[in-house]
Formats: sequence, structure tokens, C-alpha cells
Amino acid sequence: MTALLRPRFLWSSLALALLAVGAFWASGIVGLAAHQLAMRGTSTATPTLSLSSYHVGIEGQPIAGLDDNTSGLTFSPATGTLFTAINRPADVAELSRDGQLLRRIPLDGASDVEGITHVEGDRFILVDEGHHRLSWVTITPDTTGIDLATAPFLTLDLGAFKNMGFEGISWDQRRKELVIVQEMWPVRVLVIGGLDRAVMGQGLGVTVREWQPASWAGHFVTDLSSVTLHDATGNMLLLSDMSSMLAEYDPDGAPLGLLTLWSGWHGLTGSVPQAEGVAIGPDGAVFIVSEPNLFYRFDPEVPLSQP
Repeated sequence: MTALLRPRFLWSSLALALLAVGAFWASGIVGLAAHQLAMRGTSTATPTLSLSSYHVGIEGQPIAGLDDNTSGLTFSPATGTLFTAINRPADVAELSRDGQLLRRIPLDGASDVEGITHVEGDRFILVDEGHHRLSWVTITPDTTGIDLATAPFLTLDLGAFKNMGFEGISWDQRRKELVIVQEMWPVRVLVIGGLDRAVMGQGLGVTVREWQPASWAGHFVTDLSSVTLHDATGNMLLLSDMSSMLAEYDPDGAPLGLLTLWSGWHGLTGSVPQAEGVAIGPDGAVFIVSEPNLFYRFDPEVPLSQP
């Protein structure tokens, strides 16, 4: 009897040990240490936002008028406001820079909209995780509804698991490319070029490449929930919900800084519960939305000069 129980005990112990290791990794502590070590090899002359010096200006403010499922986020220089995607019911909401709801725009024909990015003027791209679809939409001050059935779109089925697909998008103004993050299994960042020409029927010269951090730490986070590009420097900011971190990389993938979304860090009195969308303003302010409807703003120690 003892001989029979011993293998079961060993397997149970191994399973518990693996669960403990997984929980420790998901906590973000390992990733924090790895990222800090990887940053030691980065040149101090590289332009950076210096996320470590940021301080929370608005913490966990509920967005009145939005109750649930607040997801992706983008900043529009054309309006000076923020736009967030809501997946159920499918809406786009416009917000002020202090997190006040300005309007809601219903979306028809959506399955599970998780991300939104501003391209230029009144043009935006929405990512529908359920359909693996990128839709080009126009949002003007007079827009009261958007029908995705009539919007130009491209479908990208790259083998992602259901509900583990494309979580966030950001338009790279410098290179005219779209950056997409896949949530997990695997965690990855894809850069897609030629989309504007393709969606306008000007050829199918679409290119897809995978972006990788240029350090031994690799993707040190458990998942990726959003991404935004800082136009002035070309730096990429990657948001992780499960690891509760926002990481900054230069255009070549070198790690530059970290905004840790834990209680007691950067002036936070509580941890950010479910960070789903990130955007950056012209003064360097970092905006984050967290499900169900929470709004955060982190301010740099010295505001950036605005164009």
C-alpha cells in the first residue's frame, strides 16, 4: 500500500510545486527583477519617458456612464481626447483627459472589440478579437453610430486561441505600420505594414513580422493586454494585466523603463485590478483604463514639451 501511495504523493508534490512556480511568475516579481537587470545594458543616452519617475494623478476613478467591459484606449491629437472600446455592449466611448465621458457611439456588427487606435484626422482602426478582424472606421464630432458591416476591413487569422487573440493595437505614425499584441499562448507583438494601401484596394503588399525585445529577458510578462507607440521617440509601451506592469522599449527593442501598477508604487494606494488599455498624451501623461470602468492617469515628473 505504501509503495502505491508514494508515486501519487510525488506527483501531487510536483503539481503543487509547479503551481507555486506559476503563481510566483504570474505575480510579476520575477519579471520585475528580469527587466531591471536587462535595463543595465541600455545606453543612458537613449530617449526615454523615464516611467520610474511617474506619479499617479488620477487613481481608479469610475467613468460615470460606463458600467463594464472598458477595454482598449487611444489618444487622438486631432480632438485632444481619448477613445476607448467597449466590447459588451459594443461601443466606442470618447473621454476627456481627466476621464469624463463625452459620448458613446454604438457599434453594429461587432463580436468582441478589444482595441482601438487613432490613425490620423478622423480615421481609426478597431480590432475585433472574436472575428480576428481589423476595421477602418471614421469618427467625426457628428458620428452617432458605426456599422462595421460597411467598413473596410482585413481578417488576420494567425492561429490564436479563442479569447486569447489580438488584445491591443497601436498605429506607428513614423513607419505607417500597425502594431498588434496577442494576449498569450503565445505572448507576441506583430508589426503589419502596407495595410493602408491594401484596405483602399491599392494592392496586397501586406507584410507581417514579429517584434521581439532585444534582451535576454524577452517577454518577461505573463500576458499582454495593450500597446501604444510614443510618436516623438518611436518607443513602444507594452501593458500587461496579469503582471500589472507597463514596460517601455526603444525602437530596437532595448528595455528602457517600467511603470509598476502595484499598491505602494508611483503613489498608488491600491493595485490596478485589470489594466486593459493604455494611451499616451502629448505632454507624456500615461492613461490606463481598467475593467470594469476605472480610469487612471500617471504624470511625468517633468511634463514633455508639446508639439
